Amino acid sequence: MAKSSADDEELRRACEAAIEGTKQKIVLSIRVAKSQGIWGKSGKLGRHMAKPRVLALSTKSKGQRTKAFLRVLKYSNGGVLEPAKLYKLKHLSKVEVIANDPSGCTFTLGFDNLRSQSVAPPQWTMRNVDDRNRLLFCILNICKDVLGRLPKVVGIDVVEMALWAKENTPTVPKQTNQQDGGGPVEATVTESDLKVSVERELVSQAEEEDMEALLGTYVMGIGEAEAFSERLKRELLALEAANVHAILESEPLVEEVLQGLEAATNCVDDMDEWLGIFNVKLRHMREDIESIETRNNKLEMQSVNNVSLIEELDKLLERLRVPSQYASCLTGGSFDEERMLQNIEACEWLTGALRGLQVPNLDPIYANMCAVKEKRTELDKLKTTFVRRASEFLRNYFASLVDFMISDKSYFSQRGQLKRPDHADLRYKCRTYARLLQHLKSLDKNCLGPLRKAYCSSLNLLLRREAREFANELRASTKASRNPTVWLEASPGSSQSAHNTDTSSVSEAYAKMLTIFIPLLVDESSFFAHFLCFEVPALVPPGGVANGNKGGNYNDDDDDDDLGIMDIDENDGKAGKNSADLAALNESLQDLLDGIQDDFYAVVDWAYKIDPLRCISMHGITERYLSGQKADAAGFVRLLLGDLESKISVQFSRFVDEACHQIERNERNVRQTGVLSYIPRFATLATRMEQYIQGQSRDLVDQAYTKFVSIMFVTLEKIAQTDPKYADVFLLENYAAFQNSLYDLANVVPTLAKFYHQASEAYEQACTRHISMIIFYQFEKLFQFARKIEDLMYTITPEEIPFQLGLSKMDLRKMLKSSLSGVDKSISAMYKRLQKNLTSEELLPSLWDKCKKEFLDKYESFAQLVAKIYPNESIPSVSEMRELLASM
Repeated sequence: MAKSSADDEELRRACEAAIEGTKQKIVLSIRVAKSQGIWGKSGKLGRHMAKPRVLALSTKSKGQRTKAFLRVLKYSNGGVLEPAKLYKLKHLSKVEVIANDPSGCTFTLGFDNLRSQSVAPPQWTMRNVDDRNRLLFCILNICKDVLGRLPKVVGIDVVEMALWAKENTPTVPKQTNQQDGGGPVEATVTESDLKVSVERELVSQAEEEDMEALLGTYVMGIGEAEAFSERLKRELLALEAANVHAILESEPLVEEVLQGLEAATNCVDDMDEWLGIFNVKLRHMREDIESIETRNNKLEMQSVNNVSLIEELDKLLERLRVPSQYASCLTGGSFDEERMLQNIEACEWLTGALRGLQVPNLDPIYANMCAVKEKRTELDKLKTTFVRRASEFLRNYFASLVDFMISDKSYFSQRGQLKRPDHADLRYKCRTYARLLQHLKSLDKNCLGPLRKAYCSSLNLLLRREAREFANELRASTKASRNPTVWLEASPGSSQSAHNTDTSSVSEAYAKMLTIFIPLLVDESSFFAHFLCFEVPALVPPGGVANGNKGGNYNDDDDDDDLGIMDIDENDGKAGKNSADLAALNESLQDLLDGIQDDFYAVVDWAYKIDPLRCISMHGITERYLSGQKADAAGFVRLLLGDLESKISVQFSRFVDEACHQIERNERNVRQTGVLSYIPRFATLATRMEQYIQGQSRDLVDQAYTKFVSIMFVTLEKIAQTDPKYADVFLLENYAAFQNSLYDLANVVPTLAKFYHQASEAYEQACTRHISMIIFYQFEKLFQFARKIEDLMYTITPEEIPFQLGLSKMDLRKMLKSSLSGVDKSISAMYKRLQKNLTSEELLPSLWDKCKKEFLDKYESFAQLVAKIYPNESIPSVSEMRELLASM
């Protein structure tokens, strides 16, 4: 017989190498064939893709615990074993030998932890039955020793396995050293590969002997099967005969039992009849009880409903009842200050009662009840009566308050005494009725329109009277000399000293008017919006400057517009509602403050007549106040300040236009020489305007500068054109005077700096033209000769020029003799001519330096032409001419 692969040491070492590092010990390794086989009709095993595998049993000890594993190893491409599958033997539940395999070498192993139990487990086929028994026996031994249980074995007898194990347990000699020094002895042990000993068999010795005795009793050859069958037939017949005999002997007993059963049946029939009678009676009683319970339940339900109905009707009657004290207060009570608490309580009750009779707060079932409709009509009448009485009282009350204040002259400014308007007492008295107005709004929004108009009409009279008296006394108490409006006209009587009058008191008076009345108007607008229940956003933004200055509010009372009630913007409404209220507020503010702007306009006109330049400071003051008004309630105040700003701008534009006309009048005068009078006067005017700039009035002043200077330069050019002979001298003197007079201001004012550079460019151009004219006048032949040469150089070569008519060497010598003989006298004549035409002596040195430089540049270009065209001709060198000019 071929050697089993279980004894292959090479295979064992290959398996140990494959699982190296797992700390597992190989117990048995054996080659098998893996397949998913079925048995066909031919009775032969059809192995589909049978694959060679190696099954290895291994153990791993951890303390006193030992774990057992079944490993499946496969061959890699290089023929090296590598792990493929790992099964834990503790999950082994069944070992089944395939019955259809005649050889008995094919078996399957069933594990209870496999994920898919529907897939057939793989079949393992051994080379022979001994290899199969050897592997299975080793598996069963390990399960018994390590796990303490055996898996289910199907298709093979355990006793047969035990007998095979006993027969195939080899006896091998083992050398042992005894204490007495004896030689080797023979011992019976299991082979080391299986790790099985005789003491670890599947059945005990006693069990084995009993099974042998039992099997010995029935051991018979193959030919004794018929005898055994006959024996079984005889024993079966004997048993049947014994049973029949026993039945026949028990007939009297059966009769007795049948009689007892018949008697019991009669008793049962009687009992059934009685039970039927009782069942009918009980059914009738049950029906009666159910009828009684139904009626009782209906009565209880009716009682509960009646109690609930009475409670609901009591609540409804309580809601429909009008307390007598509230009814009397709503229909005929007084609106005096001491009675306002009762009026407010009556309003709150009426508002709650009306709201309670509306469908969201009232069950819709009650809404159509006659009593509810009648009570709603009664409450509407109470509401209408109360709103009418309260509105009439408030209209009269507003008018009486204002009439009382207007009749008392001590409230207004008087001669010699400016009186700051004080509305603290007026607002205190109005705040008494603030909550009443809130309730009137909740009862009937339409009643607020007439009340707002009445309040605006009454308070408008008071505000206009206060503004008129204050403005009149402000103008009367302000002492300021009137400045002339003629600044730039060339009139012999206009003196600059008249323009130096201090008129700061005028702008201070205007600032005082704004300081007193703008915060007052803002506070009145804010109070009006709160008091008469306009739902608009916050009236003064947090951290904002409400009054255009940082000095705080108009009054020391920080809560001047706090009405002692919930702020109207505490609950944010919808944007559409707020925008509608804001439009209504702006319309009402127009009625409240309309007409007061006339007094502000009067102050502006008065200030303009005294000093038009004060429009600059007034514009800055107005802009500062305008930028501080951000609240929605200050809408009319913003309009007022915007109109004031426009008024001031118009007045200042009027002054600028008049000054421009004064400049343009210079054009119609007789021939002008020297520096025009409006040049230095404009510098004085600009200096004064810069002193008046405040806040945002820079743009206003810059626009005036632009208009002034543009007209000045245009007029200057027009005057220069009247006498072309002296136009350049006239222009350079005036542009120089413009630069000199505005030098300091141009360094700090960007707009003037722009015109300064423009004048500088015009000055340079006029200087260039005038100097060229003087040089050309004195050395006309010299530079005309040079110009002819330059013209011909565009058409012919330099060598041909000396042969042209009028440009020969002889012509050159004649020209040099006539032009450069006595050149010092010619230069002196040029200086005298330059000095003769100038009226501003301070410009002469710079002009003469420019003239010398220009002459040297022209002469140097002439010398280069001569050296190129007439190389053999000698002329005075440039350095000699430069020394000559420097010595003069």
